[in-house]
Amino acid sequence: MHNFFHSFEHIFVHAIKHTLMITVFVLVMMMVIEYITIRTRGKWRSILSKNSWFQIIFAAFLGIIPGCLGSFIAVSLYTHKMISFAAIVTTMIATSGDEAFIMFAEIPETALIITGSILGIAIITGFILNFFLKKKTLVNLKVNHLKHHDDEKVCFCFNGKIFLKQMKQISFQRLLMLLGIGLFLLFLLLGEIGPKEWGWEKISFVIVSIIGLLIILTVPDHFITEHLWKHTIKKHLLKIFLWTFGTLLLVHIALHFLDISEENFMQYAKQFYFLILIIAVLVGIIPESGPHLVFVFLFASGVIPLSILLANSIVQDGHGSIPLLAESKKSFFVMKGINIIVGLLVGVLGFLFNF
Repeated sequence: MHNFFHSFEHIFVHAIKHTLMITVFVLVMMMVIEYITIRTRGKWRSILSKNSWFQIIFAAFLGIIPGCLGSFIAVSLYTHKMISFAAIVTTMIATSGDEAFIMFAEIPETALIITGSILGIAIITGFILNFFLKKKTLVNLKVNHLKHHDDEKVCFCFNGKIFLKQMKQISFQRLLMLLGIGLFLLFLLLGEIGPKEWGWEKISFVIVSIIGLLIILTVPDHFITEHLWKHTIKKHLLKIFLWTFGTLLLVHIALHFLDISEENFMQYAKQFYFLILIIAVLVGIIPESGPHLVFVFLFASGVIPLSILLANSIVQDGHGSIPLLAESKKSFFVMKGINIIVGLLVGVLGFLFNF
């Protein structure tokens, strides 16, 4: 019994540290993307409707933006008939939701492979659909209900005139975020969280943390309150932490207490490959970030092959497709059907070519 509690304590502490590392990394990356979005102010949208082939490429790159911001923008463009149905399918194939952040934190090299793969698959699929459907859409023109910051004031990253005033009258939200990322950076440098040895992975975490600190230190109070606190922290922090911690804890407990070796798990995965593939694709249908994390950590633990994680990444799009479901149920279900076919096709090829 003592050994049981000792083992569980070790797993629990490890899962907490691992979860903190992933959560902070994800949140800082969200901050960076939110900042870039405010700076660009959507000026690129006016040229889209002129070239359907360019729409596909643009839509694919919107999709590979970690998180759901890119897919939200794509849905807004689609409902305004500024991009075609082929383009929105392209975006959703390329989108992996918040799981993309976590893959870059947990399996960065594989995350690059997956991102490049789904980018290529999305573009090829989009080109095929565009050839047959041209500029066709499946929605009626509606009033935009998604805000993409076109009306925002330009966000200066550093304004010397207000910087000192903001520091003297620092808000609770800014102070809390500074302390949080500052402590994370300190524990990262001490080796208490994240990679123990210095390498490109640890250096990347340090650089991202410093960028996060600079953003929090220098942006205006409006950006801190409306974008970082109300959007990134309040909407994403708890969900990311709980889903990541729960998934990590379950995976670690299964691997430890069931005493299943990596070799046995891989043999099991090969024996029931198509069953696991079907489950991965069905879970991918869920329009929510979180449930898909199990496949990220199963792959990171050597339990499932790359092709199953890739198939899940193709089908799932986080909660980026929820606005599409609200705008056009027909578009949503047809899009999901196409994504399922593409995901299953990739999974079958993975089985045939052993990847």
